[in-house]
Amino acid sequence: MLADLTIKDFLAETAGSAPVPGGGSISALNGAIAAALTEMVAHLTVGKKKYAEVEGQMKTIATEAAMIRERLTEYIDKDSEAYKLPKETPDEQVIRTNAIQSATKEAAIVPMRVAEEIGSVMETIIYVAHKGNQNAVTDACVAMMAARTCVLGALLNVRINLTSIQDEVFVGMMRKKADELEANAIRVEQKLLDWVKTKL
Repeated sequence: MLADLTIKDFLAETAGSAPVPGGGSISALNGAIAAALTEMVAHLTVGKKKYAEVEGQMKTIATEAAMIRERLTEYIDKDSEAYKLPKETPDEQVIRTNAIQSATKEAAIVPMRVAEEIGSVMETIIYVAHKGNQNAVTDACVAMMAARTCVLGALLNVRINLTSIQDEVFVGMMRKKADELEANAIRVEQKLLDWVKTKL
């Protein structure tokens, strides 16, 4: 399991000659890091008198971010597994083509889920940056940048897999969703970075 490796071993595995872990796994890792940092800022806010009015929200955010972090950690391995065809693929051409198409669809769906998962957290990151412990505001910004990297990286994996999929309806739907998620990630990140420049 990639997620169980030490940081050094994971980096060495990434640097090796095997195609995985690749951009998809790294995107999921960035998402997990974004969730972890969001969780950290929330925890640093809880218990501080200055932030008593948002303590309840921060506790909820910390709990939700922890669950998202766990799911994205699982996606580090799921992304790599999504590219594997069954070892005993029948020789018949039609059956093999269908199996390849099915596997390629899954290889597009997995990173799309990653992008959706962390994309849904980005407005929450803005909230913790604005309302959370201001000593950790830059940590929230790094969380946002990691989240944006996760979304854009995952969507690149979506798009490259779509080029090999013959189902035009599926491809059109996924491209539309990818465009929307990408535009939103860029917009939300810029909103936070523009705001933090007025504070530092």
